[in-house]
This record gives sequence, C-alpha cells and structure tokens, in this order.
Amino acid sequence: MKVGWNICMQILTVLLFAATLSAATVDGIEIHSSVRGAGPETVILVHGWTCDETTWKSQVPALSKDYRVVTLDLPGHGKSGSPAEGDLSLDLFARAIEAVRQEVNVNRVVLAGHSMGTPVVMQYARLYPRHVAGLVFVDGMVALPANLNIDASFFEQFAGPDGLKAREVMIRGMFSSATTPEMQKHILEMMLGAPEGTATGAMKAMFNPEIWKDDVFTQPVLGLYADGSTTLKNENVKRRFPRLDYYEMAGTGHFLMLEKPEEFNRLLLEFLARIF
Repeated sequence: MKVGWNICMQILTVLLFAATLSAATVDGIEIHSSVRGAGPETVILVHGWTCDETTWKSQVPALSKDYRVVTLDLPGHGKSGSPAEGDLSLDLFARAIEAVRQEVNVNRVVLAGHSMGTPVVMQYARLYPRHVAGLVFVDGMVALPANLNIDASFFEQFAGPDGLKAREVMIRGMFSSATTPEMQKHILEMMLGAPEGTATGAMKAMFNPEIWKDDVFTQPVLGLYADGSTTLKNENVKRRFPRLDYYEMAGTGHFLMLEKPEEFNRLLLEFLARIF
C-alpha cells in the first residue's frame, strides 16, 4: 500500500511540474514557449544569441517549485518561427515576450535575460513597463562599449562557407574552466544549430545603435555576472539602475547559470522573494 502511495505521489509531482506548451504569435510568427509550476507569481526566462529555452534547464526545476516559470524561443530561434522577410529586431523579440505574457494571462512578471537576452528584457521594460515587476541581467550588455567600431564585415563573418567556424570560435571564447565537456557539447549544438540568418540578423539587432539609450530603469534589478566582469562597474550604471543588486560569481564564464546552478538559483530565488 505504501509503495502504491509513493508511486501516486511521484505521478502527481510529475504532472504538477510538467511543462505545458503554448504557441503565441507575433506578426504571424508562431512563438514556442513552455510553462512549468503554478500560481500568479511568474518568471519569464529569455535566452541569448542563437540559443533557445534549454539555456535554462538548470533553473526551471528549482524555480518552478515556488513560481510559475515561462521559457520561450525568440523569433528565429529554437522551435519558434522566423519573420517572412528575415528581419529580426529587439522590438520584435520584446513583442514576442509580450505575446507569451498575454497567453499565460499574468499581469506583472520578473524577466531574466541572458547575454543578448539582457538588452531584450530592457527593451521589453521600455515598451511594457506596467508589466515588469523586476529585471534580472545575466552577463549581458546594458550599454554599447565605448569607442565601438563595428562594420558590415563583423556580421558577414557569421555567413557563408566559413560562418559556422567563426561562430564556433566566438562560442568557445565564452567558455571557462567551469564549462564541462557536457555543457560545451550542449551549448555548441544549441548555438550552431541556429540558422545562418538568425546568427547574422540577431547580432545586427543587438548592435543596432537605435535601441541603445541612456534611460533610467526604476524597477528592482538583479545583475548576475561572470567572474571578472566589468559591465556594471561604473557610475553611469548606478544612475541608470538605482535599485540594482550586483553579484559576480567567482570561477564562472558566460554560461554561469549552467556552470554554478546552485549558487545562481539561490541568488535568483532570494531576489524573487523580495519582489513577490
């Protein structure tokens, strides 16, 4: 009898935390997303350049015990569709998130964005501030680097016969000593599996100077960054994000959420407990 009860409880647990899939649309593009956990307190996790929702595979089980957790594939990425004309933009990415938010029927959310996902969630907060309870920046840019000089050749390197190799070189540069061979395999397969048009188009979208502003974000912000990062270490950052809590995770590289998930999840859960 006890064995049977244990089996029933295991089945109920699986059902409770099983992902429910959805298909919101933006501009006729189908957006793949997954929902785990329950309740009104909702976190939306946004991946980076040429990644997909599996970026967050080490976070979803931990977060969904207490929160509803939504992951999605941005347009052109993963299982989501691509624009017919092939044009990607941060506005499109932000509107895709909004379509998913509407579909899960929640008013205010915390948004976490890794890498390119950081400027994406910032753009969402500009367009839909009333729906943002808090923001989490995960090793992503919040401003264009000073004296940045990127020409067309920078984007063109990711296309053509040598495009995959150029992408692989860039991706491997994101690894650290904490990025295990298993993690490297997952990341390479995920990022190199993205279409060429996504690799070039999303990179252009991220470096579009029109989306980089010197505005102030009044929402609570958590910054989780790799070891040795200098991204959030200047006075202008303090002015733009007056409610920023910043942590640099020792011994990590760009994929810190995979490399040190226990520490990452603890810091994120502490932040969420202060928000909700």
